[in-house]
Amino acid sequence: MQNLKRAPDSLTLKDAFEGKFFIGTALNLDQIWDRDQAAVAVVKTQFNSIVAENCMKSMFLQPKEGEFDFKDADRFVAFGEKNKMQIIGHTLIWHSQTPAWFFVDKNGKEVNREVLIERMRKHIQTVVSRYKGRVFGWDVVNEAILDNGEWRKSKFYQIIGPQFIELAFKFAHEADPNAELYYNDYSTAIPEKRKGIMRMVQQVKAAGGQVTGIGMQEHNALDNPSVDEVEKTILGFAGLGAKVMVTEMDISVLPHVRPNMGAEIGERHAYSKAMNPYEKGLPAVKMNELGARYVAFFNLYLKHRDKISRVTLWGVGDGDSWKNGWPIPGRTDYPLLFDRNYQPKPFVKDIIALTQKKKK
Repeated sequence: MQNLKRAPDSLTLKDAFEGKFFIGTALNLDQIWDRDQAAVAVVKTQFNSIVAENCMKSMFLQPKEGEFDFKDADRFVAFGEKNKMQIIGHTLIWHSQTPAWFFVDKNGKEVNREVLIERMRKHIQTVVSRYKGRVFGWDVVNEAILDNGEWRKSKFYQIIGPQFIELAFKFAHEADPNAELYYNDYSTAIPEKRKGIMRMVQQVKAAGGQVTGIGMQEHNALDNPSVDEVEKTILGFAGLGAKVMVTEMDISVLPHVRPNMGAEIGERHAYSKAMNPYEKGLPAVKMNELGARYVAFFNLYLKHRDKISRVTLWGVGDGDSWKNGWPIPGRTDYPLLFDRNYQPKPFVKDIIALTQKKKK
């Protein structure tokens, strides 16, 4: 093993974290189709795991019943294979971005339990079997637990009941027995939510569901959640015998509309100048704050690298981030490791330097 301790400036993220955990990013269509060359160069150089930001969600894969459109998803998987990356599928069952037809019959009436289960089975098994042996892991179910730890009363829950999660994992496992299967959620550091997720995963596992891992989305802010609470989540999830992964990381520098702001995609608030303070650029003091926050989290992930299998950033550069438009459209945020020109931020070398410390 030569070059074991290299200068952080000469190391890429994926090289620095090799043997610790995968470093991933979410790809949009411009990146998947090689239209954004600057972003693609960063993806190939810095990351060894990719997830589809949108093109594998059910509204895009099966916009009408029985009419599947795999063009973008096929290209995404081909991109990962060509670049020898770990490929993550996102997401099979989610209350949001599911096409409306899923829950109604041809007369617009809500379907019964059996019909919805069959539609769920067909969707999951058509998608998962298409990429059998090619997609490493799937976000099978997304965001089924509320911040208070109770079940989200989604259409899947209302029509099928809590068993929909167990069935989703069963259908995915049948379609590709070797794929890793994940439950994925945001705000997992809220104690009540963490407990609710752990309860649910225990129930699914007790019923024979193959839950390989639990994804902590980590859509964080500068002031919350606390690193201590995230650590409790890592330990809690790992204690269930599940792999733990950071699946959608970004850290917003903008003021939060309310405390414990999660990632509820339907939430929207009106624009105001006060809520968009960094339109012209991020002041050095804020960049330092962002850097210290990222370093603190990566320090935690390295501490628990025996439990954490992957850390994925939700986007390549700041300009790609959904945070510019959520929950207030038209804002300018700086939540990722690379800026709008796909240059590494000053603190990326500090994150890499964490991996170069001699073991005590």
